[in-house]
Amino acid sequence: MGVFSRIFKVTQSEAHAVIDKLEDPIKMTEQGIRDLKKDLTGAMESLAQVKAGAIRLKKDGENQKKLAGDYERKAMLLLQKAQSGGIDVAESERLATEILAKKDDAMQRAHTLLTDQAQQQKMADQLQAKVNKLKQTVQKYENELITLKARARTAESMKKINKQMSKVDSGSTIAMLEKMKEKVDADESLAEAYGEMNDELSLDDEIDKALESGSAPKGSDSLAELKKKMGM
Repeated sequence: MGVFSRIFKVTQSEAHAVIDKLEDPIKMTEQGIRDLKKDLTGAMESLAQVKAGAIRLKKDGENQKKLAGDYERKAMLLLQKAQSGGIDVAESERLATEILAKKDDAMQRAHTLLTDQAQQQKMADQLQAKVNKLKQTVQKYENELITLKARARTAESMKKINKQMSKVDSGSTIAMLEKMKEKVDADESLAEAYGEMNDELSLDDEIDKALESGSAPKGSDSLAELKKKMGM
């Protein structure tokens, strides 16, 4: 049965060692199932041949039994015809004796054929049980293979993720994040300081503007004194 028949004959530890050395266990398992299916096809062909032989033997045996019955009826007809005067009694008995001998031969052949048919049928029943068991085995392995394929895909994905995670330097990443955070905090503080300075400058401008509104132009008092000295 291919790879399964070889693996199942060794001990458990040896079987594990064999599986570990396989380049692709899933492909090898698939090949093993294909081998099992091939064996199943061969077993079903053999079963069909054995069943066909049993059917043929039974049919031949039944035909011989029927022939024996026909011979017996013919012998009875000959005796009845002799009794009614239609044929010589001695002749009818001679023919009847020969016919009954043929009947015995036919019955013997029928017995042999039906005995062989019973043995053939027993062999067919045994083969049928083995074929049914082989079918169940193939179905079981196919179902297990589907599960194993899904588990293998999950395990491969987890292996890749764990491998990628193992390459991540969390310490340097955290240090970079902390440094970036400090820089952002500094930039935010600087921006806030510039904003406050702008606010203060704007406030001074507003105060100066408020004081200048409604007052004499700059230098107007000096001009009045000068005019007063000049008598103007």
